[in-house]
Amino acid sequence: MPRMLDVSEDVRAEIGDEEADRLLAGDNSPGSYDCTSCRTPGDSEQERTSTVLFVGEETAVLAFAHASCIPSQVVQVAEDQLQGAVRSITGGDGGDAAPSGRPEQAVLGVTSGLVLIDGALHPALVVEPTAPIARPGTTGPDQFLQLLVEQGFRPVRDLSATPEALPGWSVLLAMGKLHAVLQPGANGGGQVAWWQAHQPLQVTEGWRAEAGRSSRVLVFAAPVGSIGQQPREDLLRDALDKAAADGRLVAAAMPLAGT
Repeated sequence: MPRMLDVSEDVRAEIGDEEADRLLAGDNSPGSYDCTSCRTPGDSEQERTSTVLFVGEETAVLAFAHASCIPSQVVQVAEDQLQGAVRSITGGDGGDAAPSGRPEQAVLGVTSGLVLIDGALHPALVVEPTAPIARPGTTGPDQFLQLLVEQGFRPVRDLSATPEALPGWSVLLAMGKLHAVLQPGANGGGQVAWWQAHQPLQVTEGWRAEAGRSSRVLVFAAPVGSIGQQPREDLLRDALDKAAADGRLVAAAMPLAGT
């Protein structure tokens, strides 16, 4: 019985027409699967199912998701991130993935919260590595903020105004959970994962509601040791204010992708 699979043109281009046709005919696709987005069971004989291809430098892994969660697509990740994607697909445990292109073994810690700016609440993500990030190919001092500035993030001196938009970047939310921060691909290609959760991160209903209303997320980033794990949003704001005053904070506004 043919599966109810969606195979995007991007996925078809990666796996080839022959393999795509076999998938659509039901030869190589599973009947039942665990959705790579929401982790609940799916059945490609009973419901629309997306093919999602995780592509590294040398490895590719094909996964399946409810079409209502995410569309069929190619997700490009660094080779060292692909094992995290595999654990995500198979439901294994894992922390946050290492940032693409960084030689350090640091991971990016990501915290979500509502930040009050100019009398309005804004959905925000705060990114902080677990260790210093050196420039690729070097072992020099922490260059995390400088690397982000080179990609378009702006230094924040105080939180009196919302950060400027960063073209080509977006925050991927699916089924109410945070999946990735996406950046433009090389040479004008499609978006690739700058940060990707090994397991989708839960956000609060208030955060999700504000993000859905504004279709925008503010992304703040600070070097290791600047913010820490704050148990309340008021304490998170205090830590952001201090990092900004110390010249240790950059930020950008990004559109929300998904729901």
